[in-house]
Amino acid sequence: MRAVIQRVTEASVTVDGQVTGAIGTGLLVLLGIEDADSNEDIEWLSNKIVSLRIFNDAAGIMNISLKEYGGDILLVSQFTLHAATKKGNRPSYIKASKPAVAVPLYEQMIEQLTTDLGKKIYTGIFGADMKVKLLNDGPVTILIDTKLKE
Repeated sequence: MRAVIQRVTEASVTVDGQVTGAIGTGLLVLLGIEDADSNEDIEWLSNKIVSLRIFNDAAGIMNISLKEYGGDILLVSQFTLHAATKKGNRPSYIKASKPAVAVPLYEQMIEQLTTDLGKKIYTGIFGADMKVKLLNDGPVTILIDTKLKE
């Protein structure tokens, strides 16, 4: 499982002209799922996302987690995070899970984040052509791959 985590002051997802999810201050999380992902990956990544100390404390130092800060999460599926670009100029997405595998894992991630954060998680629509708008704060952008956690 791969995630691009961006600290934002606002973010939204629009599908067919309709906003499907929007947040103020919090984290925009772009999530890529592969067949090798498991419940262990979901639990580990969810805990890491809500516990990352990337919000500023009173001294202006990144020392506060999303959970402590009280911000929101906008979760957006993005299979292109598993693009293989080593050979040629056209990325291969062979490592990205097909919807039959990815959708249940994506839905489990929503549930796990909801539990870990203790509030609603906002989302895009899996597999849709989404327009993502964000105002990156910092900018702070963190890349996490659950297969590289050790």
